[in-house]
Amino acid sequence: QVQLVESGGGLVQAGGSLRLSCAASVRTFSSYAMAWFRQTPRKEREFVAAISINTISTYYADSVKGRFTISRDNARKMVYLQMNSLKPEDTAVYYCNVQSGPQWTWGQGTQVTVSS
Repeated sequence: QVQLVESGGGLVQAGGSLRLSCAASVRTFSSYAMAWFRQTPRKEREFVAAISINTISTYYADSVKGRFTISRDNARKMVYLQMNSLKPEDTAVYYCNVQSGPQWTWGQGTQVTVSS
Protein backbone atom coordinates (compact mmCIF):
# COMPACT_ATOMS: atom_id res chain seq x y z
CA GLN A 1 0.00 0.00 0.00
CA VAL A 2 1.28 3.43 -0.97
CA GLN A 3 1.89 5.87 1.84
CA LEU A 4 1.91 9.60 1.30
CA VAL A 5 3.33 11.82 4.03
CA GLU A 6 2.99 15.57 3.70
CA SER A 7 4.91 18.05 5.82
CA GLY A 8 6.07 21.65 5.99
CA GLY A 9 2.83 23.43 6.79
CA GLY A 10 2.43 26.02 9.50
CA LEU A 11 1.22 29.46 10.45
CA VAL A 12 2.52 32.34 8.38
CA GLN A 13 1.58 35.96 7.84
CA ALA A 14 0.15 37.14 4.55
CA GLY A 15 2.95 37.72 2.08
CA GLY A 16 5.10 35.03 3.63
CA SER A 17 6.39 31.75 2.22
CA LEU A 18 6.27 28.05 3.00
CA ARG A 19 7.72 24.99 1.35
CA LEU A 20 5.67 21.81 1.53
CA SER A 21 7.12 18.35 1.06
CA CYS A 22 5.50 15.03 0.22
CA ALA A 23 7.19 11.67 0.59
CA ALA A 24 5.77 8.72 -1.34
CA SER A 25 6.54 5.13 -0.41
CA VAL A 26 6.06 3.61 -3.85
CA ARG A 27 8.68 1.88 -5.97
CA THR A 28 7.30 3.23 -9.25
CA PHE A 29 7.05 6.87 -8.13
CA SER A 30 8.83 8.13 -11.25
CA SER A 31 6.06 6.66 -13.43
CA TYR A 32 3.37 8.99 -12.12
CA ALA A 33 2.53 12.61 -12.70
CA MET A 34 2.03 14.09 -9.25
CA ALA A 35 -0.10 16.89 -7.92
CA TRP A 36 -0.92 18.97 -4.88
CA PHE A 37 -4.48 19.51 -3.75
CA ARG A 38 -6.00 21.47 -0.89
CA GLN A 39 -9.18 21.36 1.13
CA THR A 40 -11.00 23.57 3.61
CA PRO A 41 -13.99 22.63 5.77
CA ARG A 42 -16.23 24.68 3.49
CA LYS A 43 -14.97 23.49 0.12
CA GLU A 44 -14.32 20.25 -1.66
CA ARG A 45 -10.76 19.21 -2.29
CA GLU A 46 -9.39 21.29 -5.15
CA PHE A 47 -6.48 21.03 -7.52
CA VAL A 48 -3.49 23.29 -6.83
CA ALA A 49 -0.58 22.22 -9.01
CA ALA A 50 0.75 19.25 -10.97
CA ILE A 51 4.05 18.12 -12.43
CA SER A 52 4.80 15.65 -15.18
CA ILE A 53 6.87 12.49 -14.82
CA ASN A 54 9.98 14.08 -16.30
CA THR A 55 9.41 17.47 -14.57
CA ILE A 56 9.24 19.27 -17.92
CA SER A 57 5.59 20.24 -17.63
CA THR A 58 3.87 21.92 -14.71
CA TYR A 59 0.29 23.06 -14.28
CA TYR A 60 -1.28 25.45 -11.80
CA ALA A 61 -4.68 26.54 -10.70
CA ASP A 62 -5.31 30.13 -11.71
CA SER A 63 -5.54 31.13 -8.06
CA VAL A 64 -1.90 30.18 -7.37
CA LYS A 65 -0.26 30.81 -10.73
CA GLY A 66 2.83 32.98 -10.38
CA ARG A 67 3.04 32.41 -6.61
CA PHE A 68 3.45 28.64 -6.20
CA THR A 69 6.04 26.35 -7.75
CA ILE A 70 5.82 22.57 -7.85
CA SER A 71 8.89 20.37 -8.20
CA ARG A 72 9.87 16.75 -7.68
CA ASP A 73 12.88 14.57 -6.96
CA ASN A 74 12.30 11.13 -8.44
CA ALA A 75 15.39 9.65 -6.81
CA ARG A 76 14.09 10.60 -3.38
CA LYS A 77 10.42 10.00 -4.28
CA MET A 78 9.53 13.49 -3.14
CA VAL A 79 7.24 16.23 -4.38
CA TYR A 80 7.54 19.83 -3.23
CA LEU A 81 5.39 22.93 -3.31
CA GLN A 82 7.08 26.27 -2.84
CA MET A 83 4.45 28.81 -1.84
CA ASN A 84 5.28 32.50 -1.97
CA SER A 85 3.18 35.63 -1.48
CA LEU A 86 0.73 33.65 0.58
CA LYS A 87 -2.78 34.97 1.05
CA PRO A 88 -5.38 34.24 3.74
CA GLU A 89 -7.43 32.39 1.10
CA ASP A 90 -4.58 29.89 0.75
CA THR A 91 -5.44 28.60 4.22
CA ALA A 92 -6.24 24.90 3.86
CA VAL A 93 -4.99 21.38 4.43
CA TYR A 94 -2.65 20.48 1.60
CA TYR A 95 -2.33 16.99 0.17
CA CYS A 96 -0.29 15.34 -2.56
CA ASN A 97 -1.39 12.48 -4.80
CA VAL A 98 -1.18 11.27 -8.38
CA GLN A 99 -2.49 13.83 -10.83
CA SER A 100 -5.06 11.59 -12.50
CA GLY A 101 -6.40 8.06 -12.62
CA PRO A 102 -7.04 5.89 -9.56
CA GLN A 103 -5.61 7.87 -6.71
CA TRP A 104 -3.56 6.48 -3.88
CA THR A 105 -4.78 6.49 -0.31
CA TRP A 106 -4.71 10.08 0.88
CA GLY A 107 -2.19 11.06 3.52
CA GLN A 108 -2.97 13.13 6.57
CA GLY A 109 -2.14 16.35 4.78
CA THR A 110 -0.36 19.37 6.20
CA GLN A 111 -2.17 22.43 7.55
CA VAL A 112 -1.31 25.82 6.11
CA THR A 113 -2.74 28.83 7.90
CA VAL A 114 -2.17 32.34 6.55
CA SER A 115 -3.04 35.22 8.85
CA SER A 116 -4.00 38.63 7.54
